[in-house]
Amino acid sequence: MHTIQQLSRLRGEITLKGDKSISHRAVIFAAMAQGVSTIRNCSGGADVRSTIDMFRAMGTTITQDNDLLTIAGRGYKKLRAPEVYLNAGNSGTTARLMAGVLVNQEFSSVVYGDLSLSKRPMERVTNPLREMGAMISLTDEKYLPMYITPAKALSPISHLLQVASAQVKSAILLSGLFQDGVTTIKEHEQTRNHTEKMLGLPVVEKGERRIIKVSKDYYPVAQEYIIPGDISSAAFYIALALLIPGSELTLRNVSLNPTRTAFLQVVELMGAKPEIVNAQEINGELRGDIIIRHAVLKNIEIPAVLIPNLIDEVPVLAILGSRSEGHFSIRHAKELRVKESDRINAMVTNLRACGISTEMYEDGFEFEGMQDVIPCPTFQSFDDHRIAMAFSVLSFLLKDGGKIDNLECIKISNPDFFNDLNKISG
Repeated sequence: MHTIQQLSRLRGEITLKGDKSISHRAVIFAAMAQGVSTIRNCSGGADVRSTIDMFRAMGTTITQDNDLLTIAGRGYKKLRAPEVYLNAGNSGTTARLMAGVLVNQEFSSVVYGDLSLSKRPMERVTNPLREMGAMISLTDEKYLPMYITPAKALSPISHLLQVASAQVKSAILLSGLFQDGVTTIKEHEQTRNHTEKMLGLPVVEKGERRIIKVSKDYYPVAQEYIIPGDISSAAFYIALALLIPGSELTLRNVSLNPTRTAFLQVVELMGAKPEIVNAQEINGELRGDIIIRHAVLKNIEIPAVLIPNLIDEVPVLAILGSRSEGHFSIRHAKELRVKESDRINAMVTNLRACGISTEMYEDGFEFEGMQDVIPCPTFQSFDDHRIAMAFSVLSFLLKDGGKIDNLECIKISNPDFFNDLNKISG
């Protein structure tokens, strides 16, 4: 059990480690390419290490020297048959994106994960890959382990995304990179677009529908990647700075990809005034510095259109809502049920544990802000990094602090979380 004490204020600046989503993709593209690529400011989290270790198991030479990751890519269909099963750890991004790569290799492979990942749905990825001709199967046709055998030839498809998921979209796009013909993906809801932006894929907007095309013409080449800071990790520091009087915090070189800034849009609607400076685009990705100051916030009705690109920030957004005036409600977020934990249940369980009366629904939850909280409440992490960080934030805000059963899981995405806070909390 870990005890967390109240913070008095946050002042100063921090530079976050690389965005997890962008880091995954940079590692994958570099390992697929022919030749040597470099990656600066790669995420230090365990999830991205799972992707790195998977490529190492298939013969890719990857070395690290402080902030510089060097990858000697093996080229088109030249990964080596692994001598072991491929471990995705806790990383859904690793398991799902790598499926799009592995189904095009000339060897068999098995992908497995930890207990949490083995409960998360994978058929959303395997079904479209089977449409392309992939030989891929799952346990109970739904869960890891994932069994892949070489297919004679995969074919391009035209696919309408059934789930608003950048991981599913990216798995199909990665598979499409191995084919001469054009694979087309249509999505009704905008999802994270790192894959298409980093590869320079053509995207056509037709009303509410986005059409993305991919073929072997866009197969990645060796290059240098410079990864911006992780905006999903930044959300936890932003929440603390907004809620602790007298705080002013600068977050350097943070990803400002428009599909990732829904959290900033919501807090601005709640009354915050985030300031963006030094914005620039590198590797197709916008990044810049974010300056956050304490603000008095009021809960708002969160636009449903923002939910798909807000899903990872819902836990910390709920903490903001609990310390803001008015009614907080999050709906249309059923995807939270199949993350690293059932995050709807995890949030409601912990909010109730500290005395916040909360209603739970299949697709979300709601409560009144500014309710009284019991002294030094005890929270469960559910072995979920975002739940652990969210209730660490709440504990930092409470006069008597709080307790959390497990903080080890925070290493999944941000092993520097507490060290960074030490730098800016005095």
